[in-house]
Amino acid sequence: MEITEFKALREKAGLTPNDASEKFEVNTRTIYRWDNGECRPHPLALKYLKEMISKANSTTLNKEDFKYIDLFAGIGGFRKAFDSIGGKCVFTSEWDKYCRTTYQANFESDHIVEGDIRQFTNDPESLSKIPKHDLLVAGFPCQPFSIAGVSKKNAMGRPHGFKCDTQGTLFFDLAQIIEFHQPKAILLENVKNLVSHDKGKTFKVIKRTLEKELGYNIQFRIIDAKGFVPQHRERIFIVGFKNNTDFNFDDLEIPSSNEGPRLNSILHSSLEQDELPFYENGKVGDKYTLTPRLWEYLQEYKAKHRAKGNGFGFTLSGKNDVSRTLSARYYKDGSEILIEQGKERPRRLTPRECSRLMGFDSSNESKWKIPVSDTQAYKQFGNSVAVPVATAVAKFIKPYIVETENKSKKIVQNLPIEKSKELSTI
Repeated sequence: MEITEFKALREKAGLTPNDASEKFEVNTRTIYRWDNGECRPHPLALKYLKEMISKANSTTLNKEDFKYIDLFAGIGGFRKAFDSIGGKCVFTSEWDKYCRTTYQANFESDHIVEGDIRQFTNDPESLSKIPKHDLLVAGFPCQPFSIAGVSKKNAMGRPHGFKCDTQGTLFFDLAQIIEFHQPKAILLENVKNLVSHDKGKTFKVIKRTLEKELGYNIQFRIIDAKGFVPQHRERIFIVGFKNNTDFNFDDLEIPSSNEGPRLNSILHSSLEQDELPFYENGKVGDKYTLTPRLWEYLQEYKAKHRAKGNGFGFTLSGKNDVSRTLSARYYKDGSEILIEQGKERPRRLTPRECSRLMGFDSSNESKWKIPVSDTQAYKQFGNSVAVPVATAVAKFIKPYIVETENKSKKIVQNLPIEKSKELSTI
């Protein structure tokens, strides 16, 4: 089914169906009918949405320390981090519509959140629609890379380099954007296993592409979030600078996991009882407690694998523990992080607790808006970057981004007027 004009405009304006319902004073069912083309939307609703988008696109940027683009943005973990240190996001792309809903509910922007990034990498004209930026940030998906010899490709008349080895992967699109815009710095994030994927061949292609073909000085570091949040979560962060700097990623100090927070810092407390409809008699209600059948299945599954000598199965966590990694599959059974409830069956974390576990909310805080279903919320938090880790990395690299920016400005200022004008148009 083709997307309707109303739905396209509503999403670009950053309005959820509930937001639109309140804005246009109609029930949510009417909004869904307008979305699906079951009936014509009110002309004034369309006019209002177009004016919202036009205003957003024409808003003048405030003074900022540096400009960055947020690719494969998810729900905005990096956006939250870089906005907090003075960065100005000038372009956002995220293909998942539910993630866009959450992102747009939590950030005010002077630009819309674009969908599939591939619509901007078709040709130079498309690439030029992405604004100029000092920093490119991307939590890019890792798809299999096919590596073949350059000589063989040349003999067959095929392109080599990243245009060959990463063709068909989203890293190819990322590389095209970097090649076209030449940002002063890049920050990429992925799972820890990126380094060992395909016996190290995948990471070899990525490093060669960034260093040899795109000309960036690259450093990477695997960081465990458990010094920042009560969760064992290892991710690789890749930082690159176009110019030479004295940046040393190893100098970033990471809090000791022994001194890090525990699950009691993110769990619902009795102080929240009045504002939580599922909090009953001093505990989280049955909505998040495992059913008898599911609990029985998980116990049988773990016992079967224990007998085989492996550790597959659920993990019970207490309030003084650090959890396993929250994954996008958490909505299925919650098995990687089950919260003990004494003699009762264990329960899943609530979406709000997941928000705290990932650092979108602080302890006992409920400011992050969750406008989607529990299932979508679990997927979103499980796929996200831990915000406190992203913030620590952002703070650490900011001086080098600003230093590079200032050096570039001085070079332009010291050039003859004609040359200065020429560079200013690049």
